[in-house]
Amino acid sequence: MILQRIGNRGLFLGSFFDGAAKKSPYQKITLDHELDIAPELGSDLTVYACANLVAEMASALRDLRVRPGDKVAVYKEDGFDIFLLTCAVARVGAVPVALSPSLSGEVVAELLNRCDWPHLITDEKKLLGELPPEVTKRCERVLLVTGEAEGTTPLRRDPEAHPRPFTRTRTTRPALLTHTSGTTDIPKLVVHTARSLRARYRPQALGARLLIRGRETLAVRVSFVHSRLVTALAIALRRGFPIVITKDATPERIADIFAETKPGLLEAHPNTFVEWEPLADDPRGPLSNVVALSSTFDAIHPRTVQKILGASRRRRPFHLQLYGQSEVGPTVGRATSRRRSMSADGRCVGFPFPGMTAVRVVDRDGRAPGPGDPGFIEVRSDGRALTYFGEDARFQRQLDDGWWRMGDVGYRTRWGCLHVSDREVDVIPGFGSALEAEDLLMSRLDSLLEVVVVPGDEGAPTPVVVTRDGGPLDLVQWRKAAAQLAPMRPPVQLSLDELPRTATAKVRRLELARLLRDRTTEPGPDARPTEE
Repeated sequence: MILQRIGNRGLFLGSFFDGAAKKSPYQKITLDHELDIAPELGSDLTVYACANLVAEMASALRDLRVRPGDKVAVYKEDGFDIFLLTCAVARVGAVPVALSPSLSGEVVAELLNRCDWPHLITDEKKLLGELPPEVTKRCERVLLVTGEAEGTTPLRRDPEAHPRPFTRTRTTRPALLTHTSGTTDIPKLVVHTARSLRARYRPQALGARLLIRGRETLAVRVSFVHSRLVTALAIALRRGFPIVITKDATPERIADIFAETKPGLLEAHPNTFVEWEPLADDPRGPLSNVVALSSTFDAIHPRTVQKILGASRRRRPFHLQLYGQSEVGPTVGRATSRRRSMSADGRCVGFPFPGMTAVRVVDRDGRAPGPGDPGFIEVRSDGRALTYFGEDARFQRQLDDGWWRMGDVGYRTRWGCLHVSDREVDVIPGFGSALEAEDLLMSRLDSLLEVVVVPGDEGAPTPVVVTRDGGPLDLVQWRKAAAQLAPMRPPVQLSLDELPRTATAKVRRLELARLLRDRTTEPGPDARPTEE
């Protein structure tokens, strides 16, 4: 799209902190944890410290003969140093492969095999506790940032090392590999370029510039391997915003951090925001300074938006909804005020960015797309990734003359607003939108922490619920809340830990449906269908 292309000189991870370090070297980056690669730095960092740390780790990688064009996977215990190591790999001209610490060792081994067994940066705990033994022998080299193990090489920074400039690669060459959420199968490896990352940054930066005028503290709880973190931090660094980065999403810990830092901007996964609803009632006011909350992963429940914005003491707090995907970045968006958050349709995810992105809805059954007959959602954006690494044919199957099929079904209103009804693979024939039903149930039952409607026994719609306090579901209230919905099977109650989820806290709906069917055929002590 034309406004994404003009003057697009790329967004380079290798020099990610350099510009901000020159402009605002003491810009604060506060963590809720210490870095495994530099615990002596503590948890209160600056942009300058991060820039130096990236340069030092890049020098260590050069000394270990990691060269431009090499692929280097990063798979270690959770922490912000995952992102810093990714930047260090890019600084030497290599291609980082960012793998979530929540992935199982078997899945990581499959992804490493897909990359033809590249260099691997990991730690002793991941190597010996989760990865298959053959990894050490099959990878080009295994570099340990902590601990030691046979057949590996230690990767340590040298504060006395002479910093060297980053190796600039062509903007159209692979610059970063991230993986999809893997809600349906083994995650796909998405190939980003410096050019596509800059194209994703632009619509988000424009929105931030228009909506956020002053200097605000940004609090981020996003997977450290997700491409969204790149653009979110890039905006904050350019604007000089203080940054709070957390890896612990538990409400109790977040309440302590936010009560002290009083962030104005919140960026997190939608399901994380649901878990943070109790912060609205904390007498310390951890949400009192919030002016905006943002989420680009899935639509967020209106109840959650109302809870968080309702706790703000700012004059006009708002929610910025961005609809996107790992493969294309954000494609549509809208802002919702506190006054309209509950009346707004949670399935309405917004409008394309003029001159930057485009969206269309294609007939699914030969009928014009509408609320009763959602069509296939397709988008165009220069933020689209290059391909799936090792699976280009699979990537090309989702393209139609430059239009990328999102894998969702929905429709557009007469005003052009895009409504997302369901994932293509999650459509339950004859039921309507499962996501819309979930929004309604969440809005009427404050006791729910999560509700997911999936096809259960014989394909019948079956709600799976998680209550906030773990107590039994109130069936009287449930029947009242579900009265206007199409018939469903009795709800099945699980704990949050029992829900299969991705690195970005999405529920793996297909796996959940399979678990329900298995419990139906082979009931065990953990099967807890709620009696009606």
